[in-house]
Amino acid sequence: MNLPADLKYSKDHEWIKVEGDVAIIGITDYAQSELGDIVFVEVPTVGETLSQGDTLGTIEAVKTVADVYMPLDGEVLEMNPDLDATPELINQDPYGKGWIAKIKITDPSQLENLLTVDQYKELINA
Repeated sequence: MNLPADLKYSKDHEWIKVEGDVAIIGITDYAQSELGDIVFVEVPTVGETLSQGDTLGTIEAVKTVADVYMPLDGEVLEMNPDLDATPELINQDPYGKGWIAKIKITDPSQLENLLTVDQYKELINA
């Protein structure tokens, strides 16, 4: 299972890559493997300011629908436009082309509450 060490992780299986005051958010390799084949991704919150734990969007897989949660407070800047036509990018490349959204971080102190790769591995028993 692929778990990059340079990312932060949430207990809800999102990964976070920080670039200045912007965070790129996606779901982990573990989460996409649990969901199975992803067929649709929706992020209706672009332009909104959301709090940590709020629903950012939804991922529809063949067997289920799952919410994606905000790992940090922030303003949703954009959704990955490639996911409209090819949502399976999340299955194929969850940490690269399968990113879900970019947010402007409004409370950087919340980064300290996210999990390191070792803490996330412990969470999923990897």
